[in-house]
Amino acid sequence: MSLVRVHVHYSGRVQGVGFRYTVRALVPGYDVLGTIRNLPDGRVELVAEGERDELEEFLQAVRDSGLRRNIRDEDIVWEEAQDKFRGFEIAG
Repeated sequence: MSLVRVHVHYSGRVQGVGFRYTVRALVPGYDVLGTIRNLPDGRVELVAEGERDELEEFLQAVRDSGLRRNIRDEDIVWEEAQDKFRGFEIAG
């Protein structure tokens, strides 16, 4: 299968609640690479690469985690993989 990139913006009560760290803790269960960071407008941005099925399962795990109550909306865009990640990091 080919690699793809998913770009997700989460809105709601997603900053100051451990959102990025909880997502990072889910990563070892999935073959995904990427980054997650807080945005100045209060959203959280997740950019990850992997096989589409694996990424879909990872995103579902985020929804199924205790974070669900904090997520008001998620904007998901699928893109071509750029193969620039070497791990999964919490940025800035």
